[in-house]
Amino acid sequence: MEPTTDSVYRRYLACLLKGDRTQCSEIVAELLEAKTDVKELYTGLFQRSMYEVGELWERHKISVAVEHLATAITESLLSLVYPAVFSAPHTNRSGVIACVANEYHQIGAKMVADLFELNGWHGYFLGANMPLGDLIRMIADKKPEMVGLSLAVYSNMPSLLKVLDAVTSASPEQRILVGGQAFRWGGSGALGEYSNTVYVSSLSELEALLREA
Repeated sequence: MEPTTDSVYRRYLACLLKGDRTQCSEIVAELLEAKTDVKELYTGLFQRSMYEVGELWERHKISVAVEHLATAITESLLSLVYPAVFSAPHTNRSGVIACVANEYHQIGAKMVADLFELNGWHGYFLGANMPLGDLIRMIADKKPEMVGLSLAVYSNMPSLLKVLDAVTSASPEQRILVGGQAFRWGGSGALGEYSNTVYVSSLSELEALLREA
């Protein structure tokens, strides 16, 4: 059973929009029992459904309450996948992953951190709305090979650029990955000023970078 199969996906999405956490959990459990690839589960079920939920909200087809409930359910379902995520053999490589200040959409960043773990890295996920000073201190403490920054709302682009300025000033050689839904509206061109910063458009692209590193 694959999450990209339309019947499975549509069943899951219908349960998600109804706020039926139990049925959503059962579908995810069935997929895990069928040995579905974790990255496929993340992209074909969680990411795809959250994108569609966002689009429904943008078109005023669902309320903010429904969108928030779907987000909360999705975030809770990630824990079901953790036994597979954290079972991979780990190296001493690490990444610090965070959402910039005033950015509260953290599911994408959490999936990025999980993908680090799945590929044998230590993924230090700092969550939403991370204060800049604390982020800089964490980078200095962990000395990660990579820093991942998530941006879901385009109007928060100045916050992202402020973080890039601070991180590159404190650690000029630090490799930085950025991504998120905000880049659907542009903004990747502004990253050209930061020589060690790379825009990552998908989890597949991220996984390729991790395996090359």
